[in-house]
Amino acid sequence: MTISTDLQPTYDSLLKEMKKLNGISVEEKEAYIHVRSKGVFLGIHPRKDYLILQIVSAAPIKSARVVKTDQVSKTRFHNHVRLSDPKQVDSELLGWLKESHKLMS
Repeated sequence: MTISTDLQPTYDSLLKEMKKLNGISVEEKEAYIHVRSKGVFLGIHPRKDYLILQIVSAAPIKSARVVKTDQVSKTRFHNHVRLSDPKQVDSELLGWLKESHKLMS
């Protein structure tokens, strides 16, 4: 998996925060990256100018930062957030990711 040089600091900042959570593993695939505990709670899909984060939740996340939400089962949603700057790895995003980690643990 190749992350563009421009996005590497954003990816590194995100990964640094994810590694603070207990029992996670990072699985790099050909076109995406999965972060999991017992189940995948975060998908990272690199694009040219941004990362698409696919955050698992029990209900849709209501925020202008969420560009798309997919209902994948009766009780699971994938919330898509675009990330292009390390400053976007903030307390709001980390709160969603901690909830997602808890949900999938």
